[in-house]
Amino acid sequence: MTIDVLIENLTVFVLAILLGFEVISRVPATLHTPLMSGTNSIHGIVLVGAIGLAATADNPLAALIAFVTMAFAGANVVGGYWVTDRMLQMFKRRPVPSTDKPAR
Repeated sequence: MTIDVLIENLTVFVLAILLGFEVISRVPATLHTPLMSGTNSIHGIVLVGAIGLAATADNPLAALIAFVTMAFAGANVVGGYWVTDRMLQMFKRRPVPSTDKPAR
């Protein structure tokens, strides 16, 4: 890897961090949970990519990075669905307690 490629990759990485922070910080609180649960579930694509990278890893460092990526992406997928499920539970109707009095 040449220094030019490294600088280019670092530039894209830093710009992605800054843009992501700017976009997320402007999300209203009422939309934060649905937006984050949806984007976390998209990490399934990242998980598939990490599996592909692990399959083609030709040295231990690449395999370790792919494993760490799979662990984080898997946790994000599970967390995204868990948050979505908890959010949807808030909209379910709770059973109304019966007001019938027992017969004597």
